[in-house]
Amino acid sequence: MRRTYRMKFAVLDLETTGNHSNEDDIIQIGIVLLDDECGVTGSYTSYVRPRVPVPAIITELTGITDEDVREAPEPEDVLLEVIPLLSDAVLVAHNAGFDVSFLNQALDRCGYMPFTGRVLDTLQLLRILYPTQPSYQLGAVSEVFGIEHERHHQADSDAMATALLFKACMDKLRNLPLLTLERLASQLGDGDDLGWIVHDALQRRQRLAAADPDGYRYYRQFALKVGEWTDEEPPRHDDPESAERLRELDFEMFLEETLARLKEHVPGYEPRESQVRMFREVYDALESGRHLMIEAGTGTGKSLGYLIPALFYGIRQDEKIVVSTHTINLQEQIRERDVPLLAKVLPLPFKASVFKGRGNYLCLRKFESKIAARDYTAPADDRLTTAQMLVWLGETEHGDQEELNFGGRGAEYWHTVASDADSCLNRSCPWFKLCFYHRAKQEAVHADLVITNHSLLFTDIRAEYRLLPAYDHLIVDEAHHLDDAAGKHLGMQLSYNSGMHPLTRLCKDARTGLIFQLKQKIASTGHVRAESWTATIEKAVPVFGELRIHWDELFELLYRLAQPEPDADGGQGVMRLKTDKPPAEWEAVRTAEANVFASLNEIIRTFEKLLAELKEHCDDAEVEAVAVDTAGRVKDLARVRDDLHGFVKLDEGGTVYWLEANAFYKSRSVHLYAVPADVSGLLKQYFFDAKRSVILTSATLSVHKSFEYATEQLGLSGFEADGRLATVQLPSPFNYRDQALVVIPRNLPPIKGASADPAFLAALVESLADVARETSGRMLVLFTSYRMLKQVYEPLKERLAEAGIAVIGQGIDGGGRTKLVRRFRQQQASVLLGTSSFWEGVDLPGDALTCLAIVRLPFTPPNHPLLEAKSEQLAAEKKNPFMKLSIPQAVIRFKQGFGRLVRTAKDKGIVILYDTRVIDTSYGKYFLYSLPGPKIETMHIEQIVPRIREWLSETGTTQGGSA
Repeated sequence: MRRTYRMKFAVLDLETTGNHSNEDDIIQIGIVLLDDECGVTGSYTSYVRPRVPVPAIITELTGITDEDVREAPEPEDVLLEVIPLLSDAVLVAHNAGFDVSFLNQALDRCGYMPFTGRVLDTLQLLRILYPTQPSYQLGAVSEVFGIEHERHHQADSDAMATALLFKACMDKLRNLPLLTLERLASQLGDGDDLGWIVHDALQRRQRLAAADPDGYRYYRQFALKVGEWTDEEPPRHDDPESAERLRELDFEMFLEETLARLKEHVPGYEPRESQVRMFREVYDALESGRHLMIEAGTGTGKSLGYLIPALFYGIRQDEKIVVSTHTINLQEQIRERDVPLLAKVLPLPFKASVFKGRGNYLCLRKFESKIAARDYTAPADDRLTTAQMLVWLGETEHGDQEELNFGGRGAEYWHTVASDADSCLNRSCPWFKLCFYHRAKQEAVHADLVITNHSLLFTDIRAEYRLLPAYDHLIVDEAHHLDDAAGKHLGMQLSYNSGMHPLTRLCKDARTGLIFQLKQKIASTGHVRAESWTATIEKAVPVFGELRIHWDELFELLYRLAQPEPDADGGQGVMRLKTDKPPAEWEAVRTAEANVFASLNEIIRTFEKLLAELKEHCDDAEVEAVAVDTAGRVKDLARVRDDLHGFVKLDEGGTVYWLEANAFYKSRSVHLYAVPADVSGLLKQYFFDAKRSVILTSATLSVHKSFEYATEQLGLSGFEADGRLATVQLPSPFNYRDQALVVIPRNLPPIKGASADPAFLAALVESLADVARETSGRMLVLFTSYRMLKQVYEPLKERLAEAGIAVIGQGIDGGGRTKLVRRFRQQQASVLLGTSSFWEGVDLPGDALTCLAIVRLPFTPPNHPLLEAKSEQLAAEKKNPFMKLSIPQAVIRFKQGFGRLVRTAKDKGIVILYDTRVIDTSYGKYFLYSLPGPKIETMHIEQIVPRIREWLSETGTTQGGSA
């Protein structure tokens, strides 16, 4: 039915005394009225008198005080003015459930009828229409959209920001390609308000008969951004001008020209001595065919330091260069920041590609099948994720899950539509020429530079080099993680979900899963063997139930073995399994595994036989598509069967076996690990003996000016003596003597174990609070123990509440590292408490960070199975495990933590090191001597704040920020 009326929207925002609508009160209301085209037609704002005082935390968040609301109108008087504004309007709010709940509770208390009209949530709309936004928090997304929104958590300002975001959403929704709108309308239906607004936009498009926007490719009723990947050509294809330039240029000429162009394109760029030396060292290593270990201090410009010489060498010699990073984040940073810059400044054209593990790419065939079958395990969440991805398909060039900001159970949804080798139809797939994975692989084949990650580097080895294109030159960034990545990927990891995910995908319950889809498709073919094949599937269904029971029994047993102690840090339990002396309960584990093995075997053999028959005798495209997906998950189960069986035997020499579990998720948290105790020989075999040159770089490779630890761990011992390895340490260009002050309190009570004694804890909290008040927050506190972080959180929060300084705790306040760091940046008067993941990869330049506190030296717990096994190995060789292993590991981690403070040449700040072992022990010097030359002072704890005040004043740093 066509719409003949014009809509009115009322954008609502409420500030309240808390989060519970049945207990808390509204203290401010803001409304912005919009017309059908989302133009502003009016607004309303008022404070509202609450029944209770405004809590301090709400005043801190909103700026609204008891004084502001003391003389405010009563709720019934405000609602009398609000009700006519909402009459016949579509209500719009950001996280609408919160506002509607409070509105209706207030209406009910005052004797009015509840609001029952249509409600739209800008949080949902933004998630669908802007699927790649890193955050949907109102302040963060307003900033991205260029919306002025200075008074966060004030109802009138929030309502106006929400109104402008809603307009952006409606403009985009109404201008989507017609095919995308039709797909969205089909998936969302029109039974709720979200589906209704999408149908309204579709009807509007159909009525206006507006032309589709440009820039889309249409295929199988989808609107896509990308064309066929088969059009890809090699770099400098049929380009005589580039060939001539190559003949003219030597490296020094190339470098001179590149640096001149960098000055043009990067404001304030000046070549740094350490970076220029890195250009030459990397080029020399590639040219001479030797390995290079190069530590480049913070500020060197490490990425450009290896990319510029690598590209010249690769183009000149027509040889592929592979760059591997530890994190996908750094891969994206190189793609988004460095490659576009180099495309402008290099005097030669080049091609760079980013290549990730296959599971990072969307399989278009699976996605098409999923939405056609409405194969949803969590229908409400899955409909939204589907809608999000339909819009994303019209925007993505890479089909990479990293681009998407999933909500709810989106990550689980992704697993069902991600590309994988076992269910790939290759050239027989109707989507083959648009396939994102094959596009990325083809780009890697033609690229001069392939940017991958450590994970794929080792997955390629396990796949017998079938993934990455052939290469002889490798650059490893974040190389201090290479040995850990090798152990993780060349060893074995298995968890509760390793089996449950493919099991659930195949047969979730008596009606849901791939085997039931396969049964339906077979039945619809009318094939002469259809009845026999469907009977085979029916007969297998009870075995899935038996397997679930056996799987749960096995993991209950494993959980009991690894069960955390009551006071375990983070509720985490770890148990090493020794091959020569397994625990007494291991026989029961072997019996339980035998039951799992038998059930898995029955399922695997049944479906391998059935799928082989279908492939040979059933020529139906729909059956083939579901069969290939089923085959993929059956292969997953076969891998699980073999890995689990191998683990339970505990018979692989040189392998460390252990269990991990968490008290919170119990048996579902159990992880099994089988990792080589020493990967140095494997790294030597796969890389340093096999490749012409491998360049290893990081900001933290040396310990006390020596590369001995890194060369031993990475399998490079002896290469330097043979002339096949050069080691170089490049100093940071920053002036740490003037930019950083390290303070060590002398009179702290000692720390004992993972938990602190009350005296240490009290002194730590008091000192952190004093320093935070002096620096107005802007403080990052690094812990090695989650338990100690929790012990500090509440008392520190209490002490800082009066000063208006917030405390943000990892694992306590919601969200992962990225979200917490974003909140810390936005809320300048705040202290961020973090553990392991915050010691590196956190970038807080400028005013964001003034003080870094390190509570303990970051030693790995001595009873960690891998450290324990390596220590036993060293002890057997008559070496000191503490000096050869524990200290170097901790020093490298410590240097990473210290590196959070000074990120630019203008940053200034203080590091407080609360672990007095650096001055009380003989090994403390290894930590202090590894720092890049800051001023280091020891003093009594009560002298810290006056010294900080004095130092910030001396260096011209304003209180709580950098000059």
